[in-house]
Amino acid sequence: MAARGGSLVAAVLAHSGRLDKEDLGTRIGRLSRRVEDLKGEVCNMINKKYNEFLPSMQSAEELVSQVEGLTISIDLLKAGIENEVQRDLSIAVAEFTELKQQLERDTLVLSVLKKLQEFDTAIKEYNTALLEKKYVEAAQQLEKARSSLRTLESRRGFELKILKALSTELTVQTQNMLYHLGEEWQKLAVWKLPPSKESSSLESVMHSELHLHTVPPREEEVAGPPVASVLQAFAVLGELQAKLKIFGQLLLKYILKPLVSYPSLQPLTEEQSDVFILHFKSKGPGLDHCSPVEVFEKIKLVFEVLHKYLLNVPLEQPVEQAEEGRLTLAELLGDLIWEELSDCLIQNCLVNSIPTNSSKLEQYIEVIKSTEDFEKALKDMKFLKGDMTDLLKYARNVNSHFANKKCQDVIVAARNLMTSEIHNTVKITPDSCLPLPKLPDPKAGDHFSTQKASEALPAGVVSLETEPRLSQHTFALPTCRISASVEKLMELAYQTLLEATASTEQCCVQLFYSVRNIFQLFYDVVPTYHRENLQKFPQLAAIHHNNCMYIAHHLLTLGHQFRYRLTNILSDGAATFVDLVPGFRRLGMECFLAQMRVQKGEILERLSSARNFSNMDDEENYCAANKAIRQVLHQLKRLGKVWQDVLPVNVYCKAMGTLLNTALSEVVTRIAALEDISAEDADRLYSLCRTMVEEGPQVFTPLPEEERNKKYQEEVPVYVQKWMTFKQLMIILQANLQEIVDQWADGKGPLAAEFSAAEVKSLIRALFQNTERRAAALARIK
Repeated sequence: MAARGGSLVAAVLAHSGRLDKEDLGTRIGRLSRRVEDLKGEVCNMINKKYNEFLPSMQSAEELVSQVEGLTISIDLLKAGIENEVQRDLSIAVAEFTELKQQLERDTLVLSVLKKLQEFDTAIKEYNTALLEKKYVEAAQQLEKARSSLRTLESRRGFELKILKALSTELTVQTQNMLYHLGEEWQKLAVWKLPPSKESSSLESVMHSELHLHTVPPREEEVAGPPVASVLQAFAVLGELQAKLKIFGQLLLKYILKPLVSYPSLQPLTEEQSDVFILHFKSKGPGLDHCSPVEVFEKIKLVFEVLHKYLLNVPLEQPVEQAEEGRLTLAELLGDLIWEELSDCLIQNCLVNSIPTNSSKLEQYIEVIKSTEDFEKALKDMKFLKGDMTDLLKYARNVNSHFANKKCQDVIVAARNLMTSEIHNTVKITPDSCLPLPKLPDPKAGDHFSTQKASEALPAGVVSLETEPRLSQHTFALPTCRISASVEKLMELAYQTLLEATASTEQCCVQLFYSVRNIFQLFYDVVPTYHRENLQKFPQLAAIHHNNCMYIAHHLLTLGHQFRYRLTNILSDGAATFVDLVPGFRRLGMECFLAQMRVQKGEILERLSSARNFSNMDDEENYCAANKAIRQVLHQLKRLGKVWQDVLPVNVYCKAMGTLLNTALSEVVTRIAALEDISAEDADRLYSLCRTMVEEGPQVFTPLPEEERNKKYQEEVPVYVQKWMTFKQLMIILQANLQEIVDQWADGKGPLAAEFSAAEVKSLIRALFQNTERRAAALARIK
């Protein structure tokens, strides 16, 4: 401690460095005392800890001794268990397992014997019940026997040869009972049917009868089994649905469907002492279709009779379906035949009763009411379930069906018109019009009042505007001929739109788009259906052209005429046909232009046989050229007659002018290409050209009245572009050099207006010999 104190003192001295000697001694004394105190505290703490640790260590040593003793005991016990107890336990487990297996075998044998006993008892009771004609009880016993047999067959690893014999016996007894039930059912419901080959005619249906021997006997003793017993037995055996399905199909084929298909057929009922008879009578020829009200009454009568004598039978359900409630025969039969019966009623009755005019829709309420009453009666008899059926849905959706039927009828009628003959025509004039409905008044905001200018201007101010002077026929279709079928087609479109204005919103939209479909169908059908005739006959091509223009003319205003009387969906802008107009105009023009190309080809082909109009001094060449000119004129005259009073006058003149221009242009081209034309050749060429000039205008006969055609024959230069060129060619053929130069007039004369300088020079070289005069004339042509 002294050394430690000395160190401490040295450290303090080193730290202070400035303390004086007295202070240093005092501090060293205090530090020494503090060191002694610390030594005493440390010794006390060591003694205290040792005194506490010693008892703990002694207790731990005692526990170790006890654990060692227990370990020795456990080892002895384990050795005893392994040597003696485990051997005895293995023996006991083996004995227990053997006893358990024996118990299971005995239990299984006992259960099998019990099921065999149940099977045997069920078969005995079945035989007893069958002899007493207690069919329901007999069927139930068979089902018990079948249940026992199924349990035996489900025992895996326990197969008995007797099970196969039991199964065979059960099958035999089931078929035996089904035979007896079938015999009884045939006695209860007897069908008398016509031969199968004659089952589709009214006369054969008249021979169909149903005899129900289910009338409750008046005597107290029951001679035979009641119908309920037989049907319930069928139900227990699971064979009722098959039997009832056959009965339902016979009922549909020979009773229900004939009542729907033959309006004159009436059901007759006859009740005797032990049988009820259902057969038919005919009240003579009548309408092709029977009203739904009458059909429903006849069908309801049949079901009322069947419900009374046959269908009102509660059925025994199988055990697994017993919780679902008891069914009746009517419910089961309804599930089997209602879908087919309702389809027949819809297709053969309700469809034909849909009105063809919107004004008759209100009368259809009677049919809807009759359908509701009919279904309610069938539901009361439990033939139908509580939810609404397709039959009533169809009847209530009459507006949609009316629209569909109307649209279908419209499309069918339109297609028939489109596939009819085109050549049956009617004449259309600006004064003629369709029997159109009265145009609707526009909305209040769409009309405006007009006042004369003199009334609107202040006093003393003079108006320079004149009153409108447009003709009433300014926007009318020009006089022409169209197919009678197309006129009827347009009438159909107007009448359908008029029908749409008086229909419901849905029907209105459908009818409107049906009218659009008419024109789209025309666009697709007519060019395809009549393609061969349109290509072969010029007159039909012209009529088709007029038809398309006639339709396009009406389509321009068709939507506007009905716009404010259609539903809001359409009146907001959708009610238009203007978008179809370009297509129809193009359709008519393409067909007519195709025919024009054919005619042009024929003209050029005929002129190709003129031997290029060369060497006309050869008689054979001149005859060939003359024949070609005559054939062309004949073709044009024939076309003029074919298109006469068919095409509008302006179209007629343009068409004939184009074809005549083709002929003249070809002649001019061929003559201008000749390199040598003798005087005789020139005279004969002039003669041929004069024939064209004299007879060419005669092909312009657009009107049947000859005196009215002179106007158009005089206007030939307006429609024939090369007419003046042709006449200038004729002048050249007969003129001398000076006359040709005068006609040229330094490029300002009439000849220069029709021919180029090169063409005129070529003609001069061909017509005149090479002289100084020709050279001088050629020098003037520039």
